[in-house]
Amino acid sequence: MPESGTTERQRDAERTRAEILEVAQQEFARNGYAGARVDEIAARMRTTKRMIYYYFGSKERLYIAVLEKAYAEVRGMERGIEVEHLAPIEAIRTLAELTFDHHDAHRDFIKLVAIENIHQAEHIRKSEALANLGTPVLDLIEAILDAGMASGDFATEADAIDVHMLISSFCFFRVANQHTFGALFGRDMAAPEHRDRLRRMVGEMIVAYLRGQATGT
Repeated sequence: MPESGTTERQRDAERTRAEILEVAQQEFARNGYAGARVDEIAARMRTTKRMIYYYFGSKERLYIAVLEKAYAEVRGMERGIEVEHLAPIEAIRTLAELTFDHHDAHRDFIKLVAIENIHQAEHIRKSEALANLGTPVLDLIEAILDAGMASGDFATEADAIDVHMLISSFCFFRVANQHTFGALFGRDMAAPEHRDRLRRMVGEMIVAYLRGQATGT
């Protein structure tokens, strides 16, 4: 039975919206919120500014939609980890390494987060979709920590937000600060030859902390 015209139009609209978001993410990541131009996004899409506003309403709402997409992708990766099938040490190491992989592969995400911090999370606070998006990863980490304490694998009473911050800060800094770090110390942390070593490092760092080895206990 052929698809209805309504269904086909809906799919076209979803496809167009996704394509706009992809181009808009690149524009916002490259030029920041203030410097990005909807006219430029329209030109790259070979469409009109009016069409973009038809789908998103305004530049700010387009930017918020880009943030929602970027954060949803990283949370989707985190939700994909099957904690119940992994021992606690392997679970937290896997989470750290997959976070490293995602940040390495999605460098526009790092730029967007840095830009939004300049704006003191003004736009994230306006998004209902992002309001509780951090809860699943904290639940994931909490489950790993509880399992690790119960099994005796972990010796440190850790807070889930602190653990999330520890993992994220390492992965984020490597990409966000690669240029200043390279200028000051002569090493490009994001260069391929350092990737495997640093990926292992973030996993071992968090495991050592949770096992109490970082404090000498």
